[in-house]
Amino acid sequence: MILKIGSTDDLPKAAAAILESLDGRSVVAFRGEMGAGKTTLIRAICDALGVTDTVTSPTFAIVNEYRGEGIPPVYHFDFYRIDRIEEAFDFGYEEYFYGGDLCLVEWPEKIESLLPDDAMTVRIEVTGEDSRTIEIDPQD
Repeated sequence: MILKIGSTDDLPKAAAAILESLDGRSVVAFRGEMGAGKTTLIRAICDALGVTDTVTSPTFAIVNEYRGEGIPPVYHFDFYRIDRIEEAFDFGYEEYFYGGDLCLVEWPEKIESLLPDDAMTVRIEVTGEDSRTIEIDPQD
């Protein structure tokens, strides 16, 4: 599925499409260049789910946990700063990725071999100052 986003006003539509495409999957890998809007899209997904916590990039913490009333936790990963794949083992990635709760992963390229086989991929391509093309692949 390919979505054309003209501005941030279109993000709720993209968030809904991603959530509808999950089909039982719990890990979503977000691919796109620096500044493409991965965290902004993840914020829209969290809004759609009812997350009440502030959604920020976990660049230094690697993982943030978000909660909302009556919803399971949502985990947001940013692997940009890891230097070795072993760092993912150090914080117990398996418990997150295979625990059943939604895991939204930025910079999955850094831990590619650790992603579950059924992880969904979302590609974000910058097409203008505020416009993006978002491609949702249910299975990559």
